[in-house]
Amino acid sequence: MSQKKTARFELKSGTVDALLFSVRTTDMAAMREELTQRFAATPEFFSNDIVAIDVRPLEDGETVALDEVADLLRSLQAHPVGVVARPEQQAWAGQGGLPVVESQSRRPARKETSASAAPAAPAAAAPAASALPPPAPLISAGTMLIDKPLRSGQQIYAKGDLVILDLVSYGAEVMAEGNIYVYAPLRGRALAGVRGNTEARIFCTCLEPELISIAGIYRTSEQPFPDTLLGKPVQIRLADDKLILEPLRMK
Repeated sequence: MSQKKTARFELKSGTVDALLFSVRTTDMAAMREELTQRFAATPEFFSNDIVAIDVRPLEDGETVALDEVADLLRSLQAHPVGVVARPEQQAWAGQGGLPVVESQSRRPARKETSASAAPAAPAAAAPAASALPPPAPLISAGTMLIDKPLRSGQQIYAKGDLVILDLVSYGAEVMAEGNIYVYAPLRGRALAGVRGNTEARIFCTCLEPELISIAGIYRTSEQPFPDTLLGKPVQIRLADDKLILEPLRMK
């Protein structure tokens, strides 16, 4: 019989995927207000995500109450695990109860509006129709296909792209980490790029939504949509932190 013992644990070098929460103000009240306004419509946005607090955007000499930032993130169902700081910031950044960690982001940083800016940038409608119809979605393991109407109160979340072939009713909510394609009236809420993917888009054949959002930038029906777009085929994208709505020719 072999006398070799099996290790009860093992330590390995590895990486953990985490979101970066970039702090751009020392005004905690303003930060709390903007976060509440921006994510009130998307309570599952963080959904127990691991988050590192990035204080590098702060000006030299500025400090922030990291324990308050961490508590604020926890209230939004996020789990802060560390602080990313410049070398000159590490003395105070390491005193907030979280370790100082390094960031090795694999994707370009997202442009953020300043903390004093309004949470929802006004959307602009392009005067001319887009020359191309919505790209035909590839149905793969990363794409979710829904072929039944979504009623009020129903909520759908897709890890990749989301394709919907029937009505999204008022009170229904569809969310995707990638693009959203609605080949029917969109009357509820549609939130694409919910994990910060600013390249995500929303395509629909009949625009009548309660809310549209890409990467946290949103617009609600309280700001009326142009008559030239309402009830028409439209694509929505982000440009310079603004929602751009463009008509689509379907043939």
